[in-house]
Amino acid sequence: MNWERPPERRAPGRGGPPMDFEDVLRRLSEHFKMSPRSCLRWIFTIVGLALLVLVVLNSYYTVQPQQTAVIQRFGKFIGTAGSGLHFKIPFGIDTVTKVVTGRVLQREYGYRTTRAGIRSRFQETGYENESLMLSGDLDVVDVHWTVQYMIRNPVKYLFDVKGVTATLDDISQAVMRQIVGNHYADDVLTTGRATIANECQKQIQHIMDTYGTGLQIVAVKLQDVNPPGPVQPAFNEVNEAKQDKARTINEAEQIYNEKIPEAVGQAKETVAKAQAYATAQVNRAEGKAQRFLDILAQYQKAPAITRSRMYLNSFGGIMERAGHLYVVDSTQKNILPLLDLGKLGGRNGKAQHSGSSGNQ
Repeated sequence: MNWERPPERRAPGRGGPPMDFEDVLRRLSEHFKMSPRSCLRWIFTIVGLALLVLVVLNSYYTVQPQQTAVIQRFGKFIGTAGSGLHFKIPFGIDTVTKVVTGRVLQREYGYRTTRAGIRSRFQETGYENESLMLSGDLDVVDVHWTVQYMIRNPVKYLFDVKGVTATLDDISQAVMRQIVGNHYADDVLTTGRATIANECQKQIQHIMDTYGTGLQIVAVKLQDVNPPGPVQPAFNEVNEAKQDKARTINEAEQIYNEKIPEAVGQAKETVAKAQAYATAQVNRAEGKAQRFLDILAQYQKAPAITRSRMYLNSFGGIMERAGHLYVVDSTQKNILPLLDLGKLGGRNGKAQHSGSSGNQ
């Protein structure tokens, strides 16, 4: 091959030499039937209009309500802009980066949401390196959690730390593993989930502020905490046994709370009745003794009168307790059946008198 021979110029489409700018102007002038100068003027006009349109299109930008625009001029940060229509210097002099600052963002660990909706779908396989961790009692637990955050400072988010999202992922996993490692497995699986989530949120926020990432941690939520699949049946049996134990203890405490207060109440009632009876007996005995002393004092002053009075009082008491009273003449031999004593005795509870002619 002869390398010193210049390449042949082929006509376009026909194997001829390529056309230069003059050939293009000549063909355009022949096609539009105008002079080459006029054709050149039209070309420059079209190019100028295209450049003007390009400048106009690159001289403004729109920021959505949930966004904040970070503006750089020749790569140097010069300010931020809120939502609305704004203008800039085109051709790469001013560059605008839009950051979502008005919406809560979310990172998922141990699983991923494949389809969100009323019935969301999740994928758990392939993320065991994130979810499996050791508890304080050396049990393995499978923890799925989410971290919700907002971009509080877009400038720090863009310029202070490279790869803020990856940094958040590393910190979230490290903090969650540390906190779970400080708790027993039962706490992680049952009652300690809220405490763990709060501790995790505080520690992640502290570390992110130390790094200057510009993020605000809104919430940390434990979505699902389970034992690993191979040991889950045994774990369920242990939980059932613990629930049976708790139920038995609750039933025993319920019976205790019912019976013990009742027995204490009955004992107090019995003691109160005994004390009342003792007080009544003592008062009654003291009253009788005082009455006897009073009668003794009167008897010592007038024995005959006191004996008669005591006799009459005793006889009066006997007469009050007697149901019927029959007064019969001492000289009467037989009682004539003139009166039905049984019927007379039942009238108004009064004592009936029968006799022939005697007086007492």
